[in-house]
Amino acid sequence: MDNRTFAFIKTDKKLVKIFFKDIIVIKGLGNYVEINTTFNKKYIYYKALKDLIESLPEEFMRVHHSYIVNLTNIEYFEDNQLVCEDHKIAVAKSYKECLTTALNTMML
Repeated sequence: MDNRTFAFIKTDKKLVKIFFKDIIVIKGLGNYVEINTTFNKKYIYYKALKDLIESLPEEFMRVHHSYIVNLTNIEYFEDNQLVCEDHKIAVAKSYKECLTTALNTMML
């Protein structure tokens, strides 16, 4: 994968540029996703979560059937809950070990 720092998504009939670092959490809504970014912006994008994760950089991780988080925007992880800005996300058992491993590689 190339080292792009952004991507374009089609939302509301326009192409919008989103920087990966600004994405906090992506929530699956069936065939659509809701991309939550910094500055409390939300974008609805027509793409399934499972297809989207394949085209995101490695700092993005699926932590639940319905959620992908940007690991660089996690504030803390406690009791199977991730907190990223105003978002509290439950971490599914099946994703917990993978998440813990990823976070351990980032520890001081």
